[in-house]
Amino acid sequence: MRLVLFEPDIPQNTGTLMRLAAGLGVALDLIEPCGFLLDDRRLRRAGMDYLDHLDWTRHSSWAAYRATPQTGRLVLLTTRAAIPYTGFRFAPGDRILVGRESAGVPDEVHDAADARLVIPMVPPARSLNVAISAAMVLGEALRQTAAQEMRQAAGQETP
Repeated sequence: MRLVLFEPDIPQNTGTLMRLAAGLGVALDLIEPCGFLLDDRRLRRAGMDYLDHLDWTRHSSWAAYRATPQTGRLVLLTTRAAIPYTGFRFAPGDRILVGRESAGVPDEVHDAADARLVIPMVPPARSLNVAISAAMVLGEALRQTAAQEMRQAAGQETP
């Protein structure tokens, strides 16, 4: 499983997401350009010393990311989706993609996703912070895939 950040705007959120990925042992892809310098002190402060343990890859653009061999499904978190993340069946190779805090992802990226998921919100709320959203969905994805792996290890079929 991988966490993919598309052109993040806010260094504190990016640092938090990097810390989340490092802490959960999930690889991270960062698609540039970012709205800040990657040596920003706010990013380092949010990521703390966890950044030293992060398995991550920088991609200079969406085109560069797409040109890199990828496995698994690209699963986009978006307010424009109809499928709630709690009703989706995750797989170990999934790549969970979050967009820019200010604008999400462009249509080209939206259309490239294999699945589009939403976090259901109570009106008038529209969205959550990108780091909170990623943590919720990544937690559910890891819960599901750990259960699948345990069943497979025990010789049981995955329902």
